[in-house]
Amino acid sequence: MQIKADTPDQYVDQLPEERKKAISKLRKLILEHLPEGFTETIGYGMLGYVVPHSIYPKGYHADPKLPLPFINIASQKNHITLYHMGIYGNRKLMDWFLAEYGLLYKTKPDMGKGCFRFKKPEQIPFQLIGELAGKISVSEWIEMYEANRTSKSSN
Repeated sequence: MQIKADTPDQYVDQLPEERKKAISKLRKLILEHLPEGFTETIGYGMLGYVVPHSIYPKGYHADPKLPLPFINIASQKNHITLYHMGIYGNRKLMDWFLAEYGLLYKTKPDMGKGCFRFKKPEQIPFQLIGELAGKISVSEWIEMYEANRTSKSSN
C-alpha cells in the first residue's frame, strides 16, 4: 500500500480508518519518547524519524541527499510495519526488546532484521515501542551507524 504524501499529517489522513488510529497512536508515542535532534518526515513513502542533515551532513550512505534514517512506520497491504535501524545494529537493545515483548505476548513477534510486522493493530505493543524510540540518542545512533559502516567496509 504505497501512500503518496508530502507531510506526516497527509500520510495519516490517507490511511484506512482502522489503520489511522493505530498509526496515529504509534506516531504520538514515538514523538513523545524520541530524543531531541531526530526529525519527523516522510521518507520512502512512510513516516520517518531521521537525523537531519543539519546534525549529520553526510546523510544516508546509499543516497547522501537523504537524511540518516532511524525509525519508519508504514501501513502495508497486510500489516503495519515498524522499522527501527538502531535495533538492527545493537544486539543488547534487540535482546531487551524481545524480553519485554515476551512479557506482553505469548508469541514471538513477526520480524525481519530490523522490522516488526503487526497484522492486527490490537497486537501492537504501543508503550513498548514508545520506550524503544527513546533508548538511543542522536549522537549514539550516529556513532553506532558509523561503527557499523566502518566494520562492514573493512570486511
